[in-house]
This record gives sequence, structure tokens and C-alpha cells, in this order.
Amino acid sequence: MQPRDLSDHAVYAAGRGSEEVARELGLDPAELVTLSSNENPHGPSPAAAAAIRDGAATVHSYPKSAHTDLTERIAERWAIEPNQVWLANGGDGALDYLSRALLDPGDSVLVSRPGFAYYAMSARYHHGRVNTYELAQSEGFAQTAETVLDAYDGERIVYLTSPHNPTGTTACLDTIEEIAEKTNDETLTVVDEAYGEFADVSSALALVEGQDGWDARDDVAVLRTFSKVYGLAGVRLGYALVPDEWAEAYERVNTPFAASAIACRAGLAALDDHEHVEETVESVRWAREFMSDELDAETYPSAGNFVLVEVGDATAVAEAAKRRGVIVRDCSSFGLADCIRISCGTETETRRAVETINEVLA
Repeated sequence: MQPRDLSDHAVYAAGRGSEEVARELGLDPAELVTLSSNENPHGPSPAAAAAIRDGAATVHSYPKSAHTDLTERIAERWAIEPNQVWLANGGDGALDYLSRALLDPGDSVLVSRPGFAYYAMSARYHHGRVNTYELAQSEGFAQTAETVLDAYDGERIVYLTSPHNPTGTTACLDTIEEIAEKTNDETLTVVDEAYGEFADVSSALALVEGQDGWDARDDVAVLRTFSKVYGLAGVRLGYALVPDEWAEAYERVNTPFAASAIACRAGLAALDDHEHVEETVESVRWAREFMSDELDAETYPSAGNFVLVEVGDATAVAEAAKRRGVIVRDCSSFGLADCIRISCGTETETRRAVETINEVLA
């Protein structure tokens, strides 16, 4: 007995954690600065951490009311109907629900290169095909309608990421609307806004709901997560915001109890912890500017909680930095063999990372 042919399926290469690298180097994890996975350096929302502790005694129950409460709270946050919120086990889970709802076997999706690997992975899991559009390094990885539409060939889903990982670029609403308008009626444009809180751009939800002077569309959906600004990457909580016209499909494609009770309780608390969000966003803005000013290498402007840095041999630089106790992301796995990505850390972590990378490059 063998599984089906998985030879064209990619393996997601996550950034290595401090414990794993510490074991490899024989170091104490506390000695390492880990800036490879775009995590929140300030930890989880304190309110969310308290909710997790308080909820531990009730995890013998399925998350019925917690799921409903969080869905309603998110809907209130975005001024939409609760059925338009597709709660999931991380943003990845929301991508899977969209694939289940939209892809017939053999349907294609269009994804950026470089870009987040899971868009393509989810499509292939659901017997879909994957085509790509190129974000040119020579053009600063600019996301334009022309770039996407020149590669478009009737795909069922077109993925945009704003801010984009690993480059940090954004797609403005004019660009997103043009792509949605010029693709087929049965093509969904999905805008992944996992890093949206760090960017000074409007959410594409304005196109879904017809807000702020935009016409409402039934062919745009938005992805959000609690992993980044709220610091809840470890509990896996994300959601899609979809048009009301086909929102009921969620009931037919979602996993029963799509997010855990602990995750839902943490999410509810985190949404109201504005102080933690503000601290995180201000910290990210400082770190992005500091890296841009102080690194002895070309950096790309970023609207995310990370900075892409052109260093020549990314693998060699990342390895040398790791030996000095600073873990950054080698972007060779994104097809950028000359770039590393440095997540925004605390002030102390960011200063040490810049000092270390400059030493390596000297």
C-alpha cells in the first residue's frame, strides 16, 4: 500500500527555533536571538495568556460557545455578518477551507514567486494545479496589476499577499480591484493580510463590503491571523472574511470545531488588548527603520514585521550568524539565494542582529 503520488508536493520549510539550534550548537536557548519566523518578540497578549490559563479547566468541552463568541466579535470588529467569518486553525486552515470550497480537481491557482509556500501546497492537497507570477527583484518586488494579469490564465483563485512575505511590499486597493475586475467572474482574488496591522494601507475588506466608496464585490476574500501582532502563533488561530453571497459554504467545508476552545478564548481576549497591539506595532516600526539605516547591506522597504536584506550568499551569511547566536531566515527556500529575512525583534535583539550581520559581512 502506498499514498497517492506526492512527488510534486513541496515541504514547508519553517524557520528553525531556538531550542533546535541550541541543541545543535550546544548552547543555552536563552543565549540565542531568534528572528527567523516573524513572531511577536513581546510574546502573546497578556490578556490572552491569562485567558489561556483560565480556560485550561474547561478544555474537556468542545468549543461551541467560544467559537460563536469569537466569530461574532470578529464580525463586529469588521462590521460584517458573523457568517462571513470563516474561523480556522491558523491562517493555513482558512486557506484550506477556501480550497475546499472553490477547487474542483484540476482547477488552477495563481501564486507569486517568491511567496508563501502554503498557497500552492493547499491547492495541491485538494487536487489543484499551481501557476505562478513573478515579482521581480530588479523592480523591488512591486505588486502591480499588470504583473498578475500578464500571467493570469483563467485560474480559479489568485493569491495576493499584502504585506508580502518575504519582501514586505503591499498591494493597493486600486491594484486589487483591477485584478478582480479583469479576471473571470468565477475567479476569486484572495488577499492575505496576515501582516496587515503593521502596514499603513487599507484592508481589502473595503472591496468585499463596498466600504469607503468602493463597489462591493463577490470575488474578493481576505485572510487574517492572530499569529503576528497578537502573538498567538502557538495556538494556531486565523480566519477568512468572505462575501456574504457565498458565506454559507463554510458550513459544508469546515472541520468540526475549527479552532480550539483555548485558541478562541485567547483570541477574544487579544482583540481587546489594544495596549499590546500598539506596543508591538511601534516596536516593529522602530526595528524596520533601524535595520534599514544601520545594516551594511541593501534592504528592501517593508510594511511587515520583518526586513528583506540582500547579502550575497544567503546560506553562508545565515549560517555564520547562527554560529554567533543570531538566527535569521535564509531566503533560498523562497528562490532568493542572495537574501536573508530578519524579523523585527525587541530593541536589544534587533541591535544585536544588526551588529552580528554587519560583522559577518565585513
